[in-house]
Amino acid sequence: MEQRLPDFMSLYKAWDQLQPGPKAELKRAAVPEDMIETPAFYRLFSGKAGTEWEKQAFQRMIYCLPCITHTEGNVKLGAALARGGKSGKSVSEKRLFQVIRSSQPNDMIQLRRILKMVEPVANWPMAAKQLWYWNDRSKRDLLEDFFLNKTND
Repeated sequence: MEQRLPDFMSLYKAWDQLQPGPKAELKRAAVPEDMIETPAFYRLFSGKAGTEWEKQAFQRMIYCLPCITHTEGNVKLGAALARGGKSGKSVSEKRLFQVIRSSQPNDMIQLRRILKMVEPVANWPMAAKQLWYWNDRSKRDLLEDFFLNKTND
């Protein structure tokens, strides 16, 4: 039986429609667990997950969502990090390897720090799917997409 994926774009649109105050609440979360004390989190999350695994997956996505700008283009998150985002900065290999080598929750904390710095422009459904299934394989895919799209400096 194949698992049905959530509608990632409806989550992004709901985020986009939040007022500045609730958006700021989510941006201030230092660690993913901080969001469970934030009303804005429940506005986005409410009733969308049945299992504990799904709840954690939504938490990861909502934790990273404020730092990713959606594009309709076929741009994976690793590629967006390699190209640099709205900030004009790209991430160093060393920082990305910190994410890959870290375990939960430090991997998400490290990833979000990178996302805040780079402000990547990526295809949100593609990025969200990677965060939904976040595991060693997802991390390796992120790294591979980064290196396949990195320009030699």
